[in-house]
This record gives sequence, C-alpha cells and structure tokens, in this order.
Amino acid sequence: MKTSIFDIENWREIVATLSRNKTRTFLTAFGIFWGTAMLAMLWGGAHGFEGIMRRNFAGFTANTGAVFSGVRGISYKGFNKGSYWTLTEQDVADIRRRAPYIEYSSEINRKYVKSIYNDKSKKANALGVDPDFARIQIPVIYEGRFINDTDVRGTAKVTVIGKNLANELFGGESPLGKYVSLNGIYFKVVGVAGQKGEASIMSRVDDSFILPSVTMRNAFNRGTTVDGLMYTAPAGHKPSDNEISIRRTLSAAHYIHPDDERAVNFMDVSEMFEMIDTMFLGLSLLALFIGASSLMAGVIGVGNIMWIIVKERTHEFGIRRAIGATPADITVQVLSESVLLTLVAGVAGVCFACLVLGIADNATMSPTLGVAGFQLPFTTAAAIVVIFFILGSLAGTLPAVKAMRIKPIEAIRDK
Repeated sequence: MKTSIFDIENWREIVATLSRNKTRTFLTAFGIFWGTAMLAMLWGGAHGFEGIMRRNFAGFTANTGAVFSGVRGISYKGFNKGSYWTLTEQDVADIRRRAPYIEYSSEINRKYVKSIYNDKSKKANALGVDPDFARIQIPVIYEGRFINDTDVRGTAKVTVIGKNLANELFGGESPLGKYVSLNGIYFKVVGVAGQKGEASIMSRVDDSFILPSVTMRNAFNRGTTVDGLMYTAPAGHKPSDNEISIRRTLSAAHYIHPDDERAVNFMDVSEMFEMIDTMFLGLSLLALFIGASSLMAGVIGVGNIMWIIVKERTHEFGIRRAIGATPADITVQVLSESVLLTLVAGVAGVCFACLVLGIADNATMSPTLGVAGFQLPFTTAAAIVVIFFILGSLAGTLPAVKAMRIKPIEAIRDK
C-alpha cells in the first residue's frame, strides 16, 4: 500500500477526511485565512497610509529649508526683548553669498489683495517669489509658464494665477494674456498653476497670485522688506547645516544676540520627512507583529486539528499498517492533510487581502498624484504564502511523527 503525495486517490481521501467534521475544518481554515489576510492587509495598508502622508508633501523638495524673522528673546545693544525685526533684500543677498550649503533659493513675500476681472472679484493672497521657487516647491503648470529671470530683471507686471482662482474669476475662459487687477494694479496673466500636495509655505499655489518678487515689493510699496527665504541644500547636506552661518549673518546685521534662538525662525522640511520615515517604520513593524501573531494563531490551529485527526484515526492507521502501509505512507498522509488545509486557506487569505487593498487604492486615487500605494507586491504575497506553507507543514510534522510511530497491534485494539 504505497502512498505518494502525487497520488490522486490520496488527495481524494484527504478531502473526505477533512469533510467529516466540516465545522472544525472550517474554523481551522478560517483561522489560517484570517491570519494571512491580516498580515497582508496590515503590510499593504501601512505602505498605503505612508503614501497618503507623503502625498501631503508632494512637490516639496525633501531637503527644503526656510528662514523667517521673529521676535527678540534677549535684549541686546539697545533693542529690548520682544521687539521685532524684518528680513531685507540685503539679508537675502548676504545669506546667499555666505551660507555654504544652498543650492536653490527664493525670497517669498505675501500680501492679501482684492482681485478683479470684469464683473468678478475675489480676495486672495499674492505671493512674490523668485524663479527658483519652482525648483523648491514644484508646481503643476496647467497653462502657460511660471515666473522667469526675465520677469525679475525687467520688474514685469505679470502673474501666474492659481487654478482655483482662475476657475472663479475666468470660469471656462482661458486667462492667458488677460489682465487682472490686484489692489488696482493690473498684471498680465502668463500662466495657470497649482500644487501637488497639501503642504505649503504662507499660501497654497492653487489659491494665490504668483508675482515676481521684485515686482511685488515695488508695486505694493514694500521697500526692501522680505517676509522669508526658502532654500534647498545640495545632496549630502541638510538645510540645518546652514543655520549657524545664517544666524551669524542676521545677528550682525540686526543687532540680535548670538544666543537668541527666538529671533530667527527656521523650518526644515527634511526633518518632517525623517519623522515620517521613523513613524512608518514603527507602523510597519507593528503591522508585522500583529499580522505574525494572527498567522501563528492559524498555525497553532492547524497543529491542533492534526493532533485531533491523528487521535481519531489511530484505529484506522493500525489497520493500514497491518495490511502493509509503511511509516512513511502514514507520514505523507498526515502531512498532506496539513499542507492542503494550509495552502488553500492561505492563498484565499492573500487573495482577499489583495482585493481589499485594491479597493482602498482606487478609493484614495488622486488625479494628480495617482494611487496612494495600498498594494501588495507579488513577491511579498508569494513570500507570505510560502512562509505560512512552511509553518503549516511544520505544524503537521509532530502529529505525522506520532502517527508514524503507532504500532499496528495497539492501534487495532484502540477504540
């Protein structure tokens, strides 16, 4: 009586054996199904939530920094604690010249304006920036172009209008080449733009008028005042690597105490990206732990049902041994039952998880940014099935060994 794992009659007998107690088999299979599904959904879900979080910063260069004026925290050289100071055009030039690790930079100014086009009006933010702004917070250009060096050198009265503003003021009409009034000053629209993510500095591009920095300062009588400076650090450096040099430059120009950290405000987007990386590493490890725990519960269930099956079939195994079945035949029989239960339920669990993740990916898809990443790569799905297959087989090994060691005479007597 030779039993092979490839014997079709053997597999028919296995199915019949598992079908004898449908409730027990179903509950065990469901434990395996849910264990693999939980592991796969948690793993794919963690990557999806990370994608959603990162989409908030889409368009922002990862190594972006910014500096703004603040309030003095220490009295120094006649300037009292709590007094204000402002960045200037000269400060920006000095920082660009002295800070060692600046690749791209743009001054940024903001003013709340009333915009008018024909009979429509809208209050919104106007942002004055340099051309390199488009290298720091990369915009989506829907029509026309962005601010360029020629606009800055010629102090051109041009504007790039945010997509939302363009829809409100111009409707379905293209705004390119038309003039819009900002606080009574007319600017020619040269482009329509938006931003990819939700994060922004001072104002969202979609809801703003983008002007050349020098044009904005001249048109709205801001003199040499600058609200802030955005910049990026080159590869291998962080924006914070410039902090000491920038503080030294501004402290000398505005009589700020060298130890006064409140007077100069810094922002480092790279720290936010590092925080996201750390947070989602922890989330991935937590998902792995919870999923592995569910998976182990399923494996234990497989081991338990195989012990019960071996116990119930002791008499049967004795008869098989008596009519010529070898210990190896009994071992293959028991292991085959464990493999079938594990493989079918495990594959079903992974397929269910992929279906759920696919629905989540479609539900969170953005027309601009695409899917968030609620996906399970084929290699990961295959690895989960293989791992569970191995563990399920190991769970059936001990019951199989016990069945193999059953002595025919004692088994036949067992009732």
